[in-house]
Amino acid sequence: MDERQFCTFYLDRLFFGIEVTKVQEVIKFHEITTVPLSKKVIKGLINLRGQIVTAVDLRTRLELSERQDLSYVMNIIIKIDDGAVSFMVDEIGDVLEIGNEYFEHPPETLKGIARELICGAYKLKDRLLLILDTEKVLSI
Repeated sequence: MDERQFCTFYLDRLFFGIEVTKVQEVIKFHEITTVPLSKKVIKGLINLRGQIVTAVDLRTRLELSERQDLSYVMNIIIKIDDGAVSFMVDEIGDVLEIGNEYFEHPPETLKGIARELICGAYKLKDRLLLILDTEKVLSI
């Protein structure tokens, strides 16, 4: 039985996961410097110990309801080829190790852009874990 590990998080009461191997670290809210004329999904730039990291609002990217208060935002720092990028999320969950036998293709109920950005789901005992395709999320 093959198992995979996921860093889990919440967005607008939905439960998501990203493969742990793609995650550099998880941090609390950082001051964001806005970038004029950037796309709406790009909230700005974060200075992470001298490294400039682009902050992507996953709520906006997945066309979910807009966040009212940025002070409660958590950041999942994702490793990419030329550095890192931050995914802004509502709340961090646990790291889960899940067997591949629970994997299913994206649910038919997913509509719009979410259908394109979610590569599958795991049926857990009490909820559904939606797995984000980080590369597609970043193809803005």
